[in-house]
Amino acid sequence: MKVFNTLTKNKEELNPRDPGKVSMYVCGPTTYNYIHLGNARPLIVFDTVRRYLKYRGYQVTYIQNFTDIDDKIINRAHEEGETPKELAEKYIQAYFEDADALHVLRADVHPKVTEHMDEIIQMVQGIVEKGHAYEVHGNVYFDVRSFSAYGHLSGRDLDEMKSGARVDVDDEKHDPLDFALWKAAKQGEPSWPSPWGPGRPGWHIECSAMSLKYLGPGFDIHGGGADLIFPHHENEIAQTEAYSGQPFVRYWLHNGFITVNEEKMSKSLGNFFLVRDILKKFPSDVVRFYLLSTHYRSPLDFDDQKLHVAEKGLERIRTSLRLTESTLTLCKKAQEVGQADTEQMMDKMEQCKSAFIEAMDDDFNTALAIAAVFDFCREVNSFINDHNFKPGKIALPVLLQVLEIFDDFHSVLGMVKPAAESSSGDEGLEDKLMEIIINIRQEARGKKDWTTADIIRDQLKDAGIVLEDTPHGVRWKKIDGDHE
Repeated sequence: MKVFNTLTKNKEELNPRDPGKVSMYVCGPTTYNYIHLGNARPLIVFDTVRRYLKYRGYQVTYIQNFTDIDDKIINRAHEEGETPKELAEKYIQAYFEDADALHVLRADVHPKVTEHMDEIIQMVQGIVEKGHAYEVHGNVYFDVRSFSAYGHLSGRDLDEMKSGARVDVDDEKHDPLDFALWKAAKQGEPSWPSPWGPGRPGWHIECSAMSLKYLGPGFDIHGGGADLIFPHHENEIAQTEAYSGQPFVRYWLHNGFITVNEEKMSKSLGNFFLVRDILKKFPSDVVRFYLLSTHYRSPLDFDDQKLHVAEKGLERIRTSLRLTESTLTLCKKAQEVGQADTEQMMDKMEQCKSAFIEAMDDDFNTALAIAAVFDFCREVNSFINDHNFKPGKIALPVLLQVLEIFDDFHSVLGMVKPAAESSSGDEGLEDKLMEIIINIRQEARGKKDWTTADIIRDQLKDAGIVLEDTPHGVRWKKIDGDHE
């Protein structure tokens, strides 16, 4: 298995610190607003990375933090007439609602900054004692030039960085590039006691302190969006390695931006789309499918039409799954042995599954993995629809194996199961309702009531559902991806 390491700018073999175990830390949200689609991409990307590592047999420890104290939280709380704690808790709960809807598995630990002040203060003290930070008027700053490897992650040269460009210009700093580890308290803001007086942490120190607490130095994967490479992750490396004297992280993974009309999606630009608003128009698994349809390191341009395309693509997979399940039912009921080219189908299934694994082993290439899923569906459809195929006991082992492979795909990608297993209760009725409607139509046909049978067929078609009469029974599929 190979992963692209942002630090080395190369694909590298995944060799975990502890054999058979993978430790992961992924930067979570700053809890002052609902998450938007740009926030959702790393959530889904690294959830899929975690799922795949578990599928491949690794024991995964997954940590994702909440930044629950920050300038943005303080300002937003003041605007909304709440305390920063109340505001943060409200948006943490909203995060879980949105993440659960997107089938994002919860982390093993979701640490909060406000619950780890002791670890943060201890770390800042250690950095000061080792000569890599200094205190001025209750503020503690990291001395960037004391850390010779600064800039390696982002590929920046210290002397070429200009003050004021993504760094705060402050006269009390020794160097404009130095960054805050601890901020002195301001009137009316939350604060905690420290050796330098009351204050609160700088942004970067929180992830270093919490990742070290739960995973220790030299853990395997640190993930996040490409916008975090500089300054956040660059600063994490500097302060953590200055503190511990050991390598911080083995592999740095970063997902690409989501753009809107080729401009980065962000709250500051006002071109962001809240996940919960998108989920009012599209099912959650369609959103997930869309976000995984492009390799995680590539940029992804957003528009509604691409979500419609993703919806139709996902329905193609679901149609094959339903076809398999309905054919399996026929085969179980059949008294005859039946007829099917099972040996050839088993070979093709293994080829598709191998292609899926090969794609995911190559830096978690979900785009190629989904292509392998489509190939698999095409082979399944050809196998069942072959004119020589006759339902019977001979096909049972193959069809059961097909369902197992669909389960494998779902365990990794999190969105190829039928709607009945979706998070929306209404969608769960779909298959049962269609079964009832098809049975009513079949009864009408049995009574030679062709008018009623045709009305049912035509009205379903108007609703975007086509019925197919086959030698093996009636099948249905969606032909229109539009949702109310």
